[in-house]
Amino acid sequence: MQKYPGYYYKYKVCVSGAAEMYPCTPTAKKNAIEVGRQIVKQGAVLVTGATTGIPYWSAVGAKKAGGISIGFSPAATEKAHVKSYRLPIDMFDVMVYTGFGYAGRNLLLTRASDGVIIICGRIGTLNEFTVAFEDEKPIGVLEGSGGTADRIDSLFDDGYRGKRKIVGAEDPKILVRETIKMIKKDRGDNIKGQKKK
Repeated sequence: MQKYPGYYYKYKVCVSGAAEMYPCTPTAKKNAIEVGRQIVKQGAVLVTGATTGIPYWSAVGAKKAGGISIGFSPAATEKAHVKSYRLPIDMFDVMVYTGFGYAGRNLLLTRASDGVIIICGRIGTLNEFTVAFEDEKPIGVLEGSGGTADRIDSLFDDGYRGKRKIVGAEDPKILVRETIKMIKKDRGDNIKGQKKK
């Protein structure tokens, strides 16, 4: 396993996004790969819903950077994941077979993560966003990626509860950096990583 300068601890950053690319902008795939790469480069572990589309491409980026990718499957077994759900397994170092379908998987996925990054997305991404929002998780939004990501601001137009811990950026490197900065602040001084001896 690749070690990062001075630390063994890694934050877990979830990438949530469309499993189908049609609602996404033409640059969304390239940016998803770069977000996955930046998550690893900036010392974190990638977590996704172990599906196709944006989550898959972010896992490709994480693997290209030599990092760790954890997938949370809606299926109860690898056989069901591949045969019934028709989802990939090749980019995930660790797979958690939840057996709870998509809605249950979404809850476990976001709860297991220290923060969530939204890229493009459809209704499932909106579900993961609202779970993360209600749990007061740090959330990063890749602006200009299409779908759900570009509609999040409109959810706050009436000012129901404020934006809480949400940051947006068009640049993947900046987005990951700012999301991890929020995660570190959110976690507080009790978890700083262990220095190498």
